[in-house]
Formats: sequence, C-alpha cells, structure tokens
Amino acid sequence: MKIVFATNNPNKIKEIQLVLPDTIEILSLREIGCNEELPENQDTLEGNALEKAKYVKEKYGYDCFSEDTGLEIECINNEPGVYSARYAGPERSDEKNMNLVLSKMKESTNRKARFRTIITLILNGEIKNFEGIANGNILRKKMGMKGFGYDPIFKPEGYEQSFAQLGLSIKKEISHRSKAVEKLLRFLNALQ
Repeated sequence: MKIVFATNNPNKIKEIQLVLPDTIEILSLREIGCNEELPENQDTLEGNALEKAKYVKEKYGYDCFSEDTGLEIECINNEPGVYSARYAGPERSDEKNMNLVLSKMKESTNRKARFRTIITLILNGEIKNFEGIANGNILRKKMGMKGFGYDPIFKPEGYEQSFAQLGLSIKKEISHRSKAVEKLLRFLNALQ
C-alpha cells in the first residue's frame, strides 16, 4: 500500500517510518511534487489535520494522512496548542517557542502538560481520525540535544529525562505521535 504523509517535516516522516511495517510505503509531499506549504488555518488540531489531508487529496489525488500536534500546558490555558509551531512568531523557531513557554511559566508550580496528536486519514473516500496523547510536565530549563520542537523541555510521565534526552528509540515507544500512528496502523492492517 502506498499512501502520502502530508507533511514537510522530515523529522516527522523519519519518526513515522520507524514504526511502519514494510507493507506500507510512505510517500512524502516532495515525492508527489507538492512543494508548497500546506494550509493550517483552523483553530483546532482536528481542523488543521483535516484541512491538510483534504488539500493533498483534492489537489494531487492521493489517499493520504496528515497530522497536527500541539503541546497543551495546563497553567497557561492549554497554550500553545494548535499554535505550537508558530507560538513565538511566524518564523517557526523551536528555540524561541521554548523560551516563550519557559518565560510564561517562570512563576508557575503547576507544570502539567501534554502533547496531543491528531491524525486524519483519507482513504477510499472515507475520513478517519486517530488521537495520541503523552502526558508529562514542563521542565524549568532545556535538557538534551536529541529530538525537535519542545522535546528539550517536556518530561514524559514515568521518566526522569526530557524527550530530547530519551532519544528516538524510547520516544517512538511512548510518544503522542506513536500512539496515534499505532491506532492508524491497526486500522490499515485490518484492511489488508
């Protein structure tokens, strides 16, 4: 089975390819000739995931799945949420995003947060959603060099290290994205 993963983020593609069986081939946007930025104009993760998947299906004709992920921090009204990638401005800087979160939380003792991923699949004319959640806490400073996004400041529940310290092999077992992909895979495998 060939299916498009509607993202321009090579880190996300690599993370998902690690958990996919050989029977499912992922095509990147570049491989189908899509070099434009996908629209993300919705105010929910579900809305953005659907918007991106529909764009690829309508413009390029491929069955596809898309995801949107947000970091939701309890003490700041679940920010940055759907705006996680552009939290500190439109230039999408992981460093600036993390610094903004840490400065907003400087005085807070409530460090509870969660990463939430929504995957929207468009396959044979049907639309399905799959959700994955990783609960944890926001650290007081960045820790670790692996990972991307907010990984250096997010400590998942049950661990003493940040996602950026744990590395991909552990992250792929426990991450929000992995949990959503697992649900997607169960669905796809049931079709084969």
